[in-house]
Amino acid sequence: MASAGVTASPAPSANRGPRLQKGVRALAIASAQLLLIAAALVAVGWVLGKLWPILLPVILGLLFATVLWPPTRLLRRLRFPPALAALVVLVAFLAVIGGLFSWIVPQVADQADELADAATAGLQDVQEWVTGPPLNLGEDQIGQAVDQVINTVQGNAQNIAGYALTGVSAVGSGLLNLVLALVLAFFFIKDGPRWMPWLAAQTGPKVAPHVAALSYKTWTTLSEFIRQQALVGFIDAFFIGLGLWILGVPLVLPLAVLTFFGAFIPIIGAFVAGAFAVLIALVSNGWQTALIVLVIVLVVQQLEGNVLQPIIQGRGLNLHAAVVILAVTAGGSLYGILGTFLGVPVAALIAVIYRYVRDELDGRTPEVADDGTRVQVTGDETGATVVRERVATPAAGRGDAAADAPAEDDPEPRPPS
Repeated sequence: MASAGVTASPAPSANRGPRLQKGVRALAIASAQLLLIAAALVAVGWVLGKLWPILLPVILGLLFATVLWPPTRLLRRLRFPPALAALVVLVAFLAVIGGLFSWIVPQVADQADELADAATAGLQDVQEWVTGPPLNLGEDQIGQAVDQVINTVQGNAQNIAGYALTGVSAVGSGLLNLVLALVLAFFFIKDGPRWMPWLAAQTGPKVAPHVAALSYKTWTTLSEFIRQQALVGFIDAFFIGLGLWILGVPLVLPLAVLTFFGAFIPIIGAFVAGAFAVLIALVSNGWQTALIVLVIVLVVQQLEGNVLQPIIQGRGLNLHAAVVILAVTAGGSLYGILGTFLGVPVAALIAVIYRYVRDELDGRTPEVADDGTRVQVTGDETGATVVRERVATPAAGRGDAAADAPAEDDPEPRPPS
């Protein structure tokens, strides 16, 4: 008989041991699977890192192709041969870029002396401010601070020289990748429409719809990214450039161009371009003008982020702002300036592939669009055509059952990625 005040513990269940063993086994299997997945990701990352010198010009070439394909398609509809259409568009593109830089560089050179004089005067104003109240720093203290900076620079002269050589090497490598990307872009817009049908044919009838649909999604994602960022960049550059012109800030055109290209590095690019505009205004026109420029930049960027982006990117990349920042940061830390530019489109492509695989695993047949059609790509020597084959009614567009109906051709030819 149990003594008073002592609670008898219940007898252990006969199933406790088997359940514990089952739980431990499930935990071990899950841990092993996670380790295998982590190892696979590390291996994929290592392979991509080794292949990056090849992948970089390919990705850049695809981005160039998304810009160059619409005028190329127009010329092909006007009976231009594919090679001639691609060559004309590529030469025109290079001429526009070259003309833009030939217009900007003389302006920067002409106003460089003026900016240098303004910067010297600004430094003198800063020196007068720090020597007066409330800081009241002496000339000897300022001299010591300057000497420390000079000594630091001299002590790191070797490292600075190494950084300069690394920068020169990086510039040379970047130019080589740029040339290779332009060459690939030429072949993409010349022969690209014939590649996707060939690839789909090599994968077989079961895999071909997935190859066509995934490639089509990839191409449209890249195209939408370029178009959207170009429109956003143009609007930002126009209004910020207009404000700088009204305020009499020098280098209006270079700053507007910097703002335009900064839009292709979401969030961070706009911040850097705005900081340059404020800095030039501060050096050349004083802090009052710089403050007004800062307000203009903030207002334009707020209108862009809260009004334009939701409208323009309604069918866009579907990436959270935090993912965008992480993609830009990761790309910049791994591959520098090019990485910051490519971070967001690469992240968007990864998201496209992930969503496609996820929908396929969930049985939602991602190769079937929301309107109940499946994307196929066919083509010949004259180009490619997106064929939408109806496989289900829109209401049951995510099911398995549907009878095939006659194919409907999209009249607009599109190049696959």
